[in-house]
Amino acid sequence: MPKLTINDRTVEVEAGTRLVLAIKNAGVNIGHRCGGNAKCTTCRVEFISGEPETMTKAEHFRLNDRGLFGQVRLSCQIVCDRDMSVRPLMTAENMPQWNGDTGPAPAPTVTPEAEWFPIESLAH
Repeated sequence: MPKLTINDRTVEVEAGTRLVLAIKNAGVNIGHRCGGNAKCTTCRVEFISGEPETMTKAEHFRLNDRGLFGQVRLSCQIVCDRDMSVRPLMTAENMPQWNGDTGPAPAPTVTPEAEWFPIESLAH
């Protein structure tokens, strides 16, 4: 089972779990205002270690669109398949305007239907 470290707290995660759900299941109120569909970027994380070398087209599009490519990743578009250490950037605690509502529950699988590509093959 992969180990996920979130803000210096480590939990074991079932391989294949969406990162956004693994973070939420670990007790962190990470944002997912679009329901985990790579539209809002509220599930953004900063990788400390273990960043995947691949990215979905949806994640690439949204990060480029928002000028965030190369700075953050979208946890809704990543599955836990290795040990990872991340820092969630938008949570219910640091986004008081959400009034505790982090968004609709993301599906168990990556949506939209994911196809991953090596990051270096994606145009910036």
